[in-house]
Amino acid sequence: MKLTKKHKRLLARIIASIALLFIVMFLPVTGWIRLCLFLIPYLLIGWDVLFHALRNIAHGQVFDENFLMALATIGAFFLGEYPEGVAVMIFSQVGELFEEIAVNRSRSSIRALLNIRPETATVKRNGERLEVSPEEVEVGETIVVAPGERIPLDGTVLSGESLADTSALTGESVPRMLSPGDTALSGCINQTAVIEIAVTKPFTESTVSKILELVERAASRKAKTETFITRFAKWYTPCVVIGAVWLAIIPPLILQTGFAEWIQRALIFLVISCPCALVISVPLGFFGGIGAASKRGILIKGSNYLEALSRAKTVVFDKTGTLTKGSFSVSKCFAATGFTESELLYYTAAAESFSSHPIAQSLKAACADANNAAVEQAAEKAGFGVTALVDGHPVIAGTSRFLAEAGISVVPVDDPGTIVYTAVDKQFIGAVLICDEVKPQAAQAIASLKQEGISKTAMLTGDTAVIGNQIGAQLGIDEVHAQLLPEGKVSALETIGASMSAGTLVYTGDGINDAPVLARADVGVAMGGLGSDAAIEAADVVIMDDDPTKLIDSIRIAKRTMRIVKQNIIFALGVKFAVLALGIFGVATMWEAVFADVGVSVIAILNAMRALRFHSQK
Repeated sequence: MKLTKKHKRLLARIIASIALLFIVMFLPVTGWIRLCLFLIPYLLIGWDVLFHALRNIAHGQVFDENFLMALATIGAFFLGEYPEGVAVMIFSQVGELFEEIAVNRSRSSIRALLNIRPETATVKRNGERLEVSPEEVEVGETIVVAPGERIPLDGTVLSGESLADTSALTGESVPRMLSPGDTALSGCINQTAVIEIAVTKPFTESTVSKILELVERAASRKAKTETFITRFAKWYTPCVVIGAVWLAIIPPLILQTGFAEWIQRALIFLVISCPCALVISVPLGFFGGIGAASKRGILIKGSNYLEALSRAKTVVFDKTGTLTKGSFSVSKCFAATGFTESELLYYTAAAESFSSHPIAQSLKAACADANNAAVEQAAEKAGFGVTALVDGHPVIAGTSRFLAEAGISVVPVDDPGTIVYTAVDKQFIGAVLICDEVKPQAAQAIASLKQEGISKTAMLTGDTAVIGNQIGAQLGIDEVHAQLLPEGKVSALETIGASMSAGTLVYTGDGINDAPVLARADVGVAMGGLGSDAAIEAADVVIMDDDPTKLIDSIRIAKRTMRIVKQNIIFALGVKFAVLALGIFGVATMWEAVFADVGVSVIAILNAMRALRFHSQK
């Protein structure tokens, strides 16, 4: 780990103070001279602690770790225990050094994400190439990205073919090929050739901007455990100071003994009681977990969601784009008597030509002639179908129910897949079968969830029960809810949630049309959120590529982080309470008090840093 200038200065002060302490300890001096000599290493190492303690007192913030350290070490000097007073301050600063290095390391993975922000963009204006800030580029302008440069804005590739490094966003090392017509996302690094990109979003709405905003907000959303520790420390510290005062005054009055011994015990009590181990290691553990997830292309919006993920018991999936590829293709045409397959495909594709839905895209890809059709009065009823005038003929295309509402009877098709029934001039002309392919990692993801202790998996889909049940059986999903309209998915999720006895309900969708369901779940996970505004806004966790096994990684990271946090809480409180009891009865010395404070803090911090390391179990 590379040390910053601040760390190097602190390390130099620690080394110099230790050297001076040993020199002074062996000098044959007494009285005021001895006191003044010990004050040199004490002030060298502890001036900032004393300064912060005085400043906080002036601002009404009396009870913090600086106050406890200052009070304990000054008390040691009053009792004539000069070496102990200096040693406590030195070890306190050693703990501070470890703490800052740990925090710096934990934040490094988050800073790697923050570094995706491009500084400049090369834009073509009036035949010239100008280097400007990304915020100054307008939608519709053309930017030029050279090899090795980070793509500054979202857009569509106009010319050039190149590989793009998306690892900063997705955590994947395999680059993606960008060709004319492909979407280029800001934050990726252009690798092999010059490309020109037509900007489709201003910088404030770009992928990189959304991610930066998400990361910066993550720290403000604290887990219940983290919030509890903060509140605990707020009340714990003044109680400790009051307890130390009672320990210094009450026993000698009752037992009729000298005050010096009990004041020393009270000072030991203060040193032991400093809550640094908890106040630092618990947030550090959560921060490490978020950083470990970000390295794998998983953005968690706060430690509260990390904690909730660790309790996941039911996981519900959307189908299209989450468990399946979402890349539909026309599989078969069932033309009615008197009509040809080409006529059926032409009218169906033409009626759907205005839509950006994946099914519509597959129809247009299957019938290029439909792009030349005269389409008017096109309208869509979400979840049912479309109506349009195609070459002057009224066309209805959609579900059998949609055509039935228009008074048109159809010949049903039982093949598994999405069926688009079509009628022209109120006459049924046939059906088109469109199929979607299951992602190769989907079955592994479901199996791994069950191994991880997930008690129930479910799938929500707008497709027919035949398709839903077929895919559910293929993947080993426990429950399938089919033929759902968008609002029906929310109701289905609420039904599943009501049947749960405990744990967290996680919903995983593709983030494009699942915003209401993502928001309704205890934890909403957007799958394939790369470049999707809806995913980044609605979800609590964003998986930046379309690999469903990343959901397992996020749950495992969450569970591992919570184990580390709980270990630190139990260890820190256990050691402190044990040494506190020894200190009250005069068994523990100042050196043991130092271990109970600084030693426990260092061990807890080192343990918290383990949250940064995570290896997928694929």
